[in-house]
Amino acid sequence: MLRRLHHEQPESFAFTPANQAWAEAQITKYPEGRQASAVIPLLWRAQEQEGWLTKPAIEHVADMLGMADIRVLEVASFYFMFQLQPVGSVAHIQICGTTSCMICGAEDLIAVCREKIADKPHVVSTDGKFSWEEVECLGACTNAPMAQIGKDYYEDLTAESLGKLLDDLAAGKVPVPGPQNGRYASEPLGGLTSLTEYESGKTQYNASVQLATDLGDTIKRIDGTEVPLLTPWLGKNATSGKAQPPKPAVDPKPANKQKPVRKVPEDDSKKIAKPPVKPAAEPVAPENTKKPRTMKAPRKSGADDLKLLKGVGPKLEGVLNGLGFWHFDQIAKWNAEEIAWVDDQLSFKGRIERDGWVEQAKILAEGGDTAFSRKNKKGEV
Repeated sequence: MLRRLHHEQPESFAFTPANQAWAEAQITKYPEGRQASAVIPLLWRAQEQEGWLTKPAIEHVADMLGMADIRVLEVASFYFMFQLQPVGSVAHIQICGTTSCMICGAEDLIAVCREKIADKPHVVSTDGKFSWEEVECLGACTNAPMAQIGKDYYEDLTAESLGKLLDDLAAGKVPVPGPQNGRYASEPLGGLTSLTEYESGKTQYNASVQLATDLGDTIKRIDGTEVPLLTPWLGKNATSGKAQPPKPAVDPKPANKQKPVRKVPEDDSKKIAKPPVKPAAEPVAPENTKKPRTMKAPRKSGADDLKLLKGVGPKLEGVLNGLGFWHFDQIAKWNAEEIAWVDDQLSFKGRIERDGWVEQAKILAEGGDTAFSRKNKKGEV
C-alpha cells in the first residue's frame, strides 16, 4: 500500500510545552550522536497530540533530531501505526480483522463503522468526529472481536455495543475501555473455574483499564500533563518527578547541512539537573463556544462554492456542508464564540482565523472577489 502525505496540511506544528519537555527528555536516553534513535517515540508523541502526523510535525521532529526531513518521512510512512491523513476529532477506530476477530464478528463491527462513520476507511465522518480502519492482529484474541481506540482496547464487542460506544463518544461521554460484556480480563465468561481463591480482592477494573481510568486519558489528545515527567536514566535528576532536561545544543537548520552533534556534560547524571527548571505551564482552558445558526439544506438558488475561501478544499467543504453551512453570508456572520465552536469540529485547528474565512466570506457574500477566489476561478490554485 502506497502511503503519502495528505494533500492538505496545516501551516505549522509545535509541541505543547509539556510535550516538548518530554521529547527533549527522550533524546537524552541515547548516546551522543545517536539522537536519531528517538525518532519513533517523538513521532508517536506528535501523533498523540494532534491525532495524525502532519508534514510540519515530521519536519519539527527532524529539526529536533538533526535529521534530514526525508529520513523521518521514511519512518513515518513505513509504520502503519502512524496516520498520515486527518482522523476524527473525537476518535479513530481501529478494528482488528485478523482470524480470531474475523471468526467472532469483526465484519459486523466494520459494517457499523461503514454505516455510522464513512463507507470507506481513512475517511473522516461528515461531522468531523470519527474515522476508522481495519488493522492486523492486535493481540487480544481471547477477547475477540475488539477495536483499539487511542491507546486502549475495547474488547468483547458486538455490533450493538460498538454502535452504542460510538453514540456515547459522539455525545461527549468517555466509555470505560476493556471487555464490554462484563468480563474482568480474559477469564471464561462464566467466571473462574480454577484458582478461585484469587477471585476476591480485585480492583474494579483490570490493571490496564484501571490505569487508563485513573489517568483519565482514554479518549483524548495527549498534551503531556497527564503524568509527571520522569527521567530515571539521568540519576538524581529524576528525584523530583518533574525533571526537564535542557534543550539539545543543536542548530535546527545548520548552514552546512551536516548532522549536528549535541554536547552533553561528561558526568550527565550530576550536572544535567542544574539549574532547576520551571515546571511546564498549565494547559489553557478552552474558549467559550456557541453553535452558529445552521441550515438543513442550501437555499433554492444552490449552495455557494465554499472552496473559494482560502484553505477550504473539497473535503473541508463537505465537512462544512455536513455541519449546516452552505453560504458565504452564514460564515460572514460568525462571531468569536461561533468561530471557536466551528473550530472544534474541524480537523485543522485555527484555520478559520489563520486564513481569514470571515473576512473573505463578507466580500464574497456581497458579490466581490478576493485575491484567492480570483486565482481559484482561473484554475491557478
